[in-house]
Amino acid sequence: MDTMPRIEQALAGAVASCEAPGCPPRLAAAIRYAVFPGGARVRPRLCLAVAAACGEPDSPLADAAAAAIELLHCASLAHDDLPCFDDAATRRSRPSLHRAFDERLAVLAGDALIVLAFQHLGRCAGSVPERLGAVLAEIGRAAGAPHGIIAGQGWECEATVPLADYQRAKTGALFVAAAGAGALAAGVDGTAWRSVGERLGEAYQVADDIRDVLATTEEMGKPNGRDAALGRPSIVAELGAAGAIRHFDRLVGAVLDSIPACPGAAALRSLMLLEARRLLPDKLTRRAA
Repeated sequence: MDTMPRIEQALAGAVASCEAPGCPPRLAAAIRYAVFPGGARVRPRLCLAVAAACGEPDSPLADAAAAAIELLHCASLAHDDLPCFDDAATRRSRPSLHRAFDERLAVLAGDALIVLAFQHLGRCAGSVPERLGAVLAEIGRAAGAPHGIIAGQGWECEATVPLADYQRAKTGALFVAAAGAGALAAGVDGTAWRSVGERLGEAYQVADDIRDVLATTEEMGKPNGRDAALGRPSIVAELGAAGAIRHFDRLVGAVLDSIPACPGAAALRSLMLLEARRLLPDKLTRRAA
């Protein structure tokens, strides 16, 4: 099932709520620019896929959770691209938010998106309000400290950066939340599903490190070579490109093995394999050789 229309519809509704009369027009425009057009929407697709695998393919609460997670991701990109962090000129093959508007609006739009994620989720509890608290807590853990995406950004401000802690917070946190929230929205205990998200987040980060070295700026839609230029920890720096690819393949296997027994387990495994090939296509692995 193609879940992208559901994700885009939920995001459109959330963003439209910021465009009511009285909102500063450039702030409203910056918020929209940060969210649309989007990328692959990997995290919200994971959330909906887990909910479907757990037996609820059409959950309004899962839709709201998926949108909230993507809004948090978009907020992190707005902040990550700022001159005080990556100073990235492009994102998704167009000027980054602070280049298209200015630094002040990029900061404010990122902040607004974090708040909007929880506003939208609160408005869309739907017919299962008894599940909302657990979903809110799951996503909240992924946003702040000590182990959320803000903490991940905070590691870049430290003198030494433990690679595992940094990547678990900056990249893995939202994947953990996506899997856990998808299960919770379907009325299933999210504990085992967090392991799926953690392993998938680690695989995604490894693939991102590999693409940063092997892919072109045009293929990535953002500048390549940033890890080396900024002196950031990277699995490629530790293992080399070929070693990092082998590590990625092991992680994909661990993702598949960690999927709990559920009605849609087989379909979810197939989806994960397709996502792995999208993350690291054959043309990139050939370059490592």
